[in-house]
Amino acid sequence: MHPRRERRVAETGPDGAMRMMDEFRAAGAVEALRAAIAAAVPRPVKLMEVCGTHTMAIARAGLRGLLPQEITLLSGPGCPVCVTAQGEIDAFLALGERPNVVLTCFGDMMRVPGSAGSLEQMRARGTEARVVYSPMDALVLAIEQPSKEVVFFGVGFETTVPTVAATLKEASRRGVRNFSVLAAHKTIPGALAALASAPDLAVDGFLLPGHVSVILGEAPYRFLAEEHGVACAIAGFEATDILDGIRALVEQIRDARPTVANRYHRAVRSEGNPTARALVDSVFAPVDATWRGIGLIPGTGLAIREEYAPWDARARFADLDWERFANVPEPRGCRCGEILKGALTPRDCPLFGRACTPARPVGPCMVSSEGTCAAYYRYQL
Repeated sequence: MHPRRERRVAETGPDGAMRMMDEFRAAGAVEALRAAIAAAVPRPVKLMEVCGTHTMAIARAGLRGLLPQEITLLSGPGCPVCVTAQGEIDAFLALGERPNVVLTCFGDMMRVPGSAGSLEQMRARGTEARVVYSPMDALVLAIEQPSKEVVFFGVGFETTVPTVAATLKEASRRGVRNFSVLAAHKTIPGALAALASAPDLAVDGFLLPGHVSVILGEAPYRFLAEEHGVACAIAGFEATDILDGIRALVEQIRDARPTVANRYHRAVRSEGNPTARALVDSVFAPVDATWRGIGLIPGTGLAIREEYAPWDARARFADLDWERFANVPEPRGCRCGEILKGALTPRDCPLFGRACTPARPVGPCMVSSEGTCAAYYRYQL
């Protein structure tokens, strides 16, 4: 079989017809969208993508180089590992210093530097730490090792929170008492409100995250268009998906008619996933949360409800001085916070590519597979 054909993947379009992924990568389609964007852009505009997967996809495909010079494309706080506050990382690492504790997390978090080193470095010194592919893997580990306290670091946006909620329900159902979650989840709409209100940023349009929107749908973003006058478009992750989303944004700006355009119909329904949202609401309650680079944003965190307190690491380890992890500063010289809110690009950071590299990262934006600094370094932007 031809090697090109082996990689063809079928998807269903909004009309129900099967489409091949090659169609989303065709050079002719990319060029047509590039020309449409160039024809529609009315003035210099500032757009922001707020999804780490978009960040990497844009860099990998070289899309910035295809856009007209009137468009400035910024990378926003779309990487959940990156926006996790330094104090939250330090608190998780502090739990690993306790006897009989096993720390579990997704792979990116192993190398993110805390104030006194990374989890990878702690593991080399004897801390028990495991990379898991889902929170349910951490629960299974707790069942297999009943003499250990297994802690899962809950980092992520609306996309991953339902899996954590389901795991907590399963831990409760099975009565697994040596498993807990340190919840550091964040929700996207409130962060977008903070960015839309920032006078020094003046974003004209948001390229909205496809994965998060599968859960949220369209409605949670409408306030951005209605109250802030910011154009919005939900987009997928192929080159044509992203360019089509950018076209939708510049057309809204041209016509002075901001709205929420769903350009990812094959995955995102208007109502999102109500079942997943109900699951999350049954386990978590909104709380204020600190975002790296942005600060405290009301109602953008998720705390484990009292019903599930036995599996809340903050309640399980109540003797830990949690207050000392508030307002922990970022690593000296690191500009990750300013990069996350679009105030700087990685090239503006004096540490980028010198003191801070993927082999020796200073901040999380260079570690995460969705980090802006990692994208700029990998694709030499």
